[in-house]
Amino acid sequence: RKAISDSDVFVFNSNFFNNQRRIRITNIQMKETAEERTKTQEAVSMDRLHLIDAAIVRTMKARKTLDHSSLVGEVMRQLKFPAPHTDIKKRIETLIEREYLERTEGDSSRYNYL
Repeated sequence: RKAISDSDVFVFNSNFFNNQRRIRITNIQMKETAEERTKTQEAVSMDRLHLIDAAIVRTMKARKTLDHSSLVGEVMRQLKFPAPHTDIKKRIETLIEREYLERTEGDSSRYNYL
């Protein structure tokens, strides 16, 4: 592959002829700046947090009561991306704060759906 710089010029060749029905033209991809990359990563991580929340709520709505390890395992099976255990734990805590879940009295490793 040849690197393309800003000073390169492209011209249309109207005399070009080829007997094939299709001609493959490769796309030129712009290089992403560091700022754009961080914005994209932040947006993806925010979307993933919402997906983790949705998976937790969906699981708890179906099961009503689950222990921590079962909930984390079920959420990891539902997600299509690798989610760190710590992120799932943080999302469970935020759902408890937002009163979607509560800890079972007497057993802090079990959760109830509200």
